[in-house]
Amino acid sequence: MSRLLHVSASPRGARSESLALAATFLDTYRELDPLATVDTLDLWDGTLPEFGPAAAAAKMAIFAGEQPEGAAAQAWERATATFRRFDSYDRYLFSVPMWNAGIPYVLKQFIDVVSQPGMVFGFDPTDGYTGLLTGKKAVLLLTSAVYGPGRGPAFGSDFQGPYLRDWLNWAGVTDVEEVSFRPNLATGDADAARERAHEEARRLAAKL
Repeated sequence: MSRLLHVSASPRGARSESLALAATFLDTYRELDPLATVDTLDLWDGTLPEFGPAAAAAKMAIFAGEQPEGAAAQAWERATATFRRFDSYDRYLFSVPMWNAGIPYVLKQFIDVVSQPGMVFGFDPTDGYTGLLTGKKAVLLLTSAVYGPGRGPAFGSDFQGPYLRDWLNWAGVTDVEEVSFRPNLATGDADAARERAHEEARRLAAKL
């Protein structure tokens, strides 16, 4: 039985295009696999731990083969708990709006919290990094209101999709699919582009 975690990075609720795509995907996924476990991690619900000085100290202690102490140990426990929840799933759905050519800061915070040695990655001084999240699959639902392929530099750049794909591959998740909704509002084709994006979300839900 599959276990799917929807990581929601949009704070816009019913007005969010990325969350609308996620709803289409999840409805299809549940319909086709009614026994699957499907949960949502809302990154805006206030439960995501920070990654500040104590957490950074804990990470460097682990790198040095030491055990964190005091506030660092508490921060490490919170990071570990967040990672264990994430790692307990074998399928991931990320719904992500584009913010300033990249991803919302709260998603970067999540990535920084879980990307720890011995959890998301291993490291060897000679061979470098090894991703530890192997055997998992992910789908990215990416939206943007201005940027779009072929629109020129005045309409922005894409550090959203490339960053997420690179992070997932680095972490060991190499089976990654993507749905993009980037309508060209100037030509009035938003409805047609939206329909195509939702159809692609349904197709990938059946495939995942």
